[in-house]
Amino acid sequence: MAEFDAPAMFAQAPVATLATVGPDGAPHLVPVVFAVHADVVYTAIDAKRKSTHRLRRLANIEGNPRVSLLVDHYAEDWAQLWWVRADGLAAVHHSGEEMAVGYALLRRKYVQYQRIALNGPVVTIEVRRWTSWQA
Repeated sequence: MAEFDAPAMFAQAPVATLATVGPDGAPHLVPVVFAVHADVVYTAIDAKRKSTHRLRRLANIEGNPRVSLLVDHYAEDWAQLWWVRADGLAAVHHSGEEMAVGYALLRRKYVQYQRIALNGPVVTIEVRRWTSWQA
């Protein structure tokens, strides 16, 4: 069996769960689409309907930049199970090069962004540690 390349498996996944921490210390989890380039994960706020425009994940990152992203793979054959976690420091970008790079990477990975506008900030996560498990 080929060696398990955790960052590559993570990058190929369609969705991750982003974990941030609120000012009260409570965890906040939200599914996100993302793209990876050179140990930096990019995710963005798009034009899909949201329950609020003051997203808790953004406020949490501004208060505490330490975050985790988790990608997991489930199969009925438990010999195929795996997960990868990326722990790092996040930043919110409202303009500039990081925003342009993030938009370009996300449009390349997700055909849905040909129909849905990317019109909000980009979050970058500088991965400090990759952790993984496989069956």
